[in-house]
Amino acid sequence: MATEHAGGAWVVAVDGPSGSGKSTVSRRLAQALGAYYLDTGSMYRAVTWAVLQAGVDPHDADTVTKIAVETELSVGTDPADPHIAVDGVNVDGPIRGPEVTAAVSAVSAVPGVRQVLVARQREIIAGTRDGAGIVVEGRDIGMVVAPDAHLKVYLTASADERARRRAVERAADLHSTAADLDRRDRLDSTRATDPLAQAPDAVVLDSTELGIDQVVRHLVGLLQERHRA
Repeated sequence: MATEHAGGAWVVAVDGPSGSGKSTVSRRLAQALGAYYLDTGSMYRAVTWAVLQAGVDPHDADTVTKIAVETELSVGTDPADPHIAVDGVNVDGPIRGPEVTAAVSAVSAVPGVRQVLVARQREIIAGTRDGAGIVVEGRDIGMVVAPDAHLKVYLTASADERARRRAVERAADLHSTAADLDRRDRLDSTRATDPLAQAPDAVVLDSTELGIDQVVRHLVGLLQERHRA
């Protein structure tokens, strides 16, 4: 359906802020395309979990980078059953907890961590060589990880809708969820290294009034149009 990435697989890059629907859309899109799926955010969360387990201050850049270098991450790319493990320990549940959520922006802002994980993400993308392609989601995919992706999508939604979705998803207080999303938006978009940003050639899709199926159908249609072009 698409052209190949330099590593051997075609890539759909999905970027956007928290609560925009990136994970659900990306997984559904990968399933619809028969493609692999990579959640890069889970990798930053996994390193953050390792940092907290070691009792290290997330702002201690040198030690945090050392942990990122030494941590063995196992990342599943099946969209029907994505998973991640740290040194053989499955951390799918723990990395979504409040402690990791509160610290992940600080860990993600460390340049050494980003260098290590971007390299690993590119290795995963390059390893998908059977023609199936891969849908990759995160905050710096179209700009940094896969700048030559066949399709770049910047998925967004209103701040109120993103907070509502996240509060429902986690059965959390709406006000505190909105405050946390605002904090993460600010940190992710202002960090010095690879901040959250829309790629100039990305398709911007506002999902505020759209359901998941509508978004996925729209993206499949975009890919089909590019294939025919």
